[in-house]
Amino acid sequence: MQNKGLIKFFAILFALVSIYQLSFTFVANNVKSEAKAFAGDNPDKELKYLDSIGKEKVFNLGFTDFTYNEVKNKQLNKGLDLEGGINVILQISIKDVLKGLANNSKNPVFNKSLADATANLEGNKTYLNKFFEAFEANSNGTVKLASPDIFANRGLQGEGGIDFQMSDAQVQKVIKKKVDESVESAYKVLRERIDKFGVTQPNIQKLGETGRILVELPGAKDVDRIKKLLGGKAQLEFWETFKIEEIGNFLVASNEALKKTEIKKTETKTVAKDSLNALLTDAKDSVDTKKGNNPLFDKMIGQGGGPVLGYFAPKDTATVNAYFKRADIRILLGSDQHNAKFVWSKPTTLKDAKGKEVEAVELYALKGNRDNVPAMSGGVVTDAKDTFDQLGKPAVSMQMNSQGAKVWEELTGRAFSQKGYIAIVLDDIVYSAPGVTSGPIAGGRSEITGSFDVAETKDLANVLNAGKLPASADIIQSTVVGPSLGQAAIDAGTISSVLGFLLVCVWMVFYYGKAGWYANLALLLNLLFLFGIMASFGFVLTLPGIAGIVLTLGTAVDANIIIYERAKEELREGKSLSEAVQASYGWHGAMRSIIDANVTHVLTGAILFIFGTGPIKGFALTLLIGIVTSLFTSIFIARIFIDRNIVGKADLTFSTNITKNWFTNFHFDFIKIKKFTYIFSSIVVVVSLVSIFFVNGLDEGVDFVGGRTFQVKFEKPVDATVVSDELSAAFGTPVEAKVLGDDDQLKITTKYKIKEDGVAIDEEVNQKLYKALEKYFPNVTYDKFTNTFDGKKIGVLQSSKVGASISEDIKTNSYWAVLGAMAVIFLYLMISFRKWQYSLGAIAAVAHDVIFVLGIYSLCYKFMPFHMEMDQHFIAAILTVIGYSMNDTVIVFDRVREFIIGNRKGSFEDIVNASINTTLSRTLNTSLMMIIVLLTMFIFGGESIRGFIFAMLIGIVVGTYSSLFIATPVLVDTISSDEKHTIEDKHNKA
Repeated sequence: MQNKGLIKFFAILFALVSIYQLSFTFVANNVKSEAKAFAGDNPDKELKYLDSIGKEKVFNLGFTDFTYNEVKNKQLNKGLDLEGGINVILQISIKDVLKGLANNSKNPVFNKSLADATANLEGNKTYLNKFFEAFEANSNGTVKLASPDIFANRGLQGEGGIDFQMSDAQVQKVIKKKVDESVESAYKVLRERIDKFGVTQPNIQKLGETGRILVELPGAKDVDRIKKLLGGKAQLEFWETFKIEEIGNFLVASNEALKKTEIKKTETKTVAKDSLNALLTDAKDSVDTKKGNNPLFDKMIGQGGGPVLGYFAPKDTATVNAYFKRADIRILLGSDQHNAKFVWSKPTTLKDAKGKEVEAVELYALKGNRDNVPAMSGGVVTDAKDTFDQLGKPAVSMQMNSQGAKVWEELTGRAFSQKGYIAIVLDDIVYSAPGVTSGPIAGGRSEITGSFDVAETKDLANVLNAGKLPASADIIQSTVVGPSLGQAAIDAGTISSVLGFLLVCVWMVFYYGKAGWYANLALLLNLLFLFGIMASFGFVLTLPGIAGIVLTLGTAVDANIIIYERAKEELREGKSLSEAVQASYGWHGAMRSIIDANVTHVLTGAILFIFGTGPIKGFALTLLIGIVTSLFTSIFIARIFIDRNIVGKADLTFSTNITKNWFTNFHFDFIKIKKFTYIFSSIVVVVSLVSIFFVNGLDEGVDFVGGRTFQVKFEKPVDATVVSDELSAAFGTPVEAKVLGDDDQLKITTKYKIKEDGVAIDEEVNQKLYKALEKYFPNVTYDKFTNTFDGKKIGVLQSSKVGASISEDIKTNSYWAVLGAMAVIFLYLMISFRKWQYSLGAIAAVAHDVIFVLGIYSLCYKFMPFHMEMDQHFIAAILTVIGYSMNDTVIVFDRVREFIIGNRKGSFEDIVNASINTTLSRTLNTSLMMIIVLLTMFIFGGESIRGFIFAMLIGIVVGTYSSLFIATPVLVDTISSDEKHTIEDKHNKA
């Protein structure tokens, strides 16, 4: 081998760099262990401890040292499934951005196009493009985007803006740029909010041009709080309010009007004894009032007063909102009240007639105007701090700019003279509505008070300082993983990795003797390089990523197996050890096969990386890095050890006494039985397709159809069917509950309100889940049930949400990923082998494998003891199967090509049979390695990836079969008779 010294130099250099990079991970883990021991079970105390030592020196290398913050930033990043924490994908509302750019245009074509874009949004289509398509269809040339009442308004005129003369195509470019600027603005606002939140190693990134932003918060535990922090638009507004005596007559009249349409729906309740009750006693049907025949007032559960019109249960807010939106109700408003805006407060608690504490929200009527804008917006706030009010309760103090201070003084002066109230509204929720008792407030200082806790005031000050989002940010996908579940995943991954590594090492030594030891040393170095590269470039290690590493253990020795098998063939032909090694490492020896096999593997891994998201991208990345490091160590590092043996003892035989004659002189006629394999495979394919499309279908997970899943651990075993029925009744829609591993753990799936976005919806689902299961958790509060914390044993250990819009994208990406992988491989093989018949044989085998695996999942998902869902993990498994199936097929095809070029005698079928038989040892050895490591992961790798591993396990077995019994027969059958005769004549004459 040439340049051996240079290879040794780079190998030693890479090893030292890898050790250096990984040393930060070891130091960081030691510091975290010390922090955990110091804090006990208090996560806040642990975080404060780590923050306090952030600038302290914790790692000294002699020539330099590092603080904990520096060490933390250089450590190997762990994904949420290993670290625990929260992952969300936020969708910035492009619809809101367009409305803002159009200055809330009332143009009917514009608004219809917005609605059509929302209704007709498809997978992998951006909202902006759908809007442009809808506008073109709706306007039909009659209205231009550059119309004065749409985008050619004052706000968008000027340099780089829009004028009346521009075409729709020109306007589209400007709007696209403005939308990108809005998403960038949202990204910066979220970045600032997260930085102030105090989570270690947060990750936030924009996802292409989709208007989506990925946020990962490792170690974060307070689910509802973080979702509010991320999803809150932070649109602060100051509104004047109507008082109860001003709006009371409207409420009475509304109640009377609603009796005509809603009386049958009204439940009998005690009327709230408040100031409105006094108004009602003068009504002619006061007797009916006492009987509970009042659609509006019967929903009141507490007394109002001042700006508060009454207290209502949170569950009734949607109904009351619907009442006030009705045209026949709004017409009852007085002449000065037509623009009234009805809003609700933050939830609070009050005592009902029986003295029991109940949750309630206050109803307010804000003094709106024609343009629906507040008296003053929060843009004037220059600084906000969490503080305490005069009663010692948490509050937020604000400082306004000079313009805001002037408007605030006028506003408070008017409220003082009219004995009115000013509502402080954040994201359409009233936080407080104080009166003004001491005259106009000058200087621009103010305070937000209400039913806050300290954490809420900190977050509120945080979002006010960071600024408001340019549009609403809806959480369309989220995953919450508890730290205890993450540690369990690490333990399972470590056990499966170590055991898989040992089994591969034992087999290599058993089968190849001393050469197997060299392969194992190269494998060990390969793992060091792989982890070193991930640490160096800041890549994230996930649970599927660990699966990728374990798979790398199986594939890392594949190149060695190909080389060793070729060396054995050369030795059998009488060559010396050095000649055999030289030939096996040559291009016409094993190298061509290795390159072809790994290129197809890299192509599928790259497609998986491009189309995958989250942990699947981590799996693909680990797989791709593993392929590169495996090739380097297998081809170059193992060669160094082999060359040393040649110079020294020269006793290598690439086998042991037991295995030296295995698969030698093996002559099975694979082509002869092709009719039987065609029939068998055809039956399997037909049965699979019938099951998929007409009988069982596939168990599509929430990744494909949208929904929410919760992994819930109970104190004792429960009946999944009973829990499913109870939850279905509570949610009013079917809820699926399946056993996940042990009988005391369930995976709960619901599609309840999945098409509705918003933090309030997420919290509503969590509340419903808790209340429905509360009897199983008698001593567990809502916070402890929902949120994650160290040492958590029961309650929600993991939860995820996939919105309807992003699930459509995931499904579309999955289809394109599979089809794209097959198309790319077809083209590569056609270019490499220069005959389309090779590509067709390979694709026929791959299609067979994919249908076979899908069929198994369709036929078995209803009764298997583990989950067999169609999700992103499953698609990753399918693409991996495609890669490995190609790997096997390409090795056989390379041997076919070699024999055709050479002087092998016999018919074309004989040449193909010989190609399969002479590569059988490599095919079965590699497949056996894969099956060993996959079985190890299936048994020890954890419940969450068992279905994913099972798909690959089935795929590897089927892929080995199809390489031998489908790919090569198809090749034989599609090669023309004339070409076969030409090949046979050439070989037999020779």
